[in-house]
Amino acid sequence: MTVQAYILIQTEVGKAANVASQIAAIEGVTLAEDVTGPYDVIVRAEANTVDELGKLVVAQVQNVGGITRTLTCPVVHL
Repeated sequence: MTVQAYILIQTEVGKAANVASQIAAIEGVTLAEDVTGPYDVIVRAEANTVDELGKLVVAQVQNVGGITRTLTCPVVHL
């Protein structure tokens, strides 16, 4: 079973659409949309392990220009 998470992203003003399109191209990202509200972009991502998911977020997602803050919310199956 893969590990899935939503990544909530705040961006610099006017950067949400560009950030979403760049993140959508990252392997492991299944959805990236710019939204309204307290966050500017919501991403759904998946990986084989929690460690791989962490590397995806830290090494790739957070390196996209225009991001000011991320919050990763792992999906749980209760």
